[in-house]
Amino acid sequence: MPAFHRRSARLGLTFMACAALAACGGFNNASTQLASVVTPYKIEVVQGNFVSKEQVAALSPGMSRNDVKNILGTPLLASVFHADRWDYVFTLRRQGVEPQSRRLTVFFKNDVLERFEGDDMPSEAEFVSKLDSRRKKGKVPELEASEESLKKFPAPAPAASTEAAAPLPPAPASYPPLEAPAR
Repeated sequence: MPAFHRRSARLGLTFMACAALAACGGFNNASTQLASVVTPYKIEVVQGNFVSKEQVAALSPGMSRNDVKNILGTPLLASVFHADRWDYVFTLRRQGVEPQSRRLTVFFKNDVLERFEGDDMPSEAEFVSKLDSRRKKGKVPELEASEESLKKFPAPAPAASTEAAAPLPPAPASYPPLEAPAR
């Protein structure tokens, strides 16, 4: 390619870049007006352990640490310096709504639940109704099946007799190694 063509191509690209930069200044007003109308989607952020009113009602002084963990789950905060205290913190951040934060603190004495204190917790049905922002406010669906609704379905067929079924083979005495032996 001759030198003349290269210089003219560079000059043309430089001219186009300057024109593009000058045009950006004219769109500044329009872009701020568009940004005020169109807002980006912000995801809902749920952090921590959700503790429901029903779970708090199941707690009673005298329970072991394992029983408390089975009901509430693993604590969000378990400090080395406060071994007899577990903190359950829950935060929900949604677009257009103030962040909601709930806290429950559980205290132990000699590895037994002594007391617990914290915010008033929502029930599971209240929490679920707050999560679904697309639905209109209305009746929360029932989360348990009633006896009448269960009667609509046929009873399960009885299991086949165990006498007719073939016996299972015995379990192997040893299993093959997971890794190949080193050479």
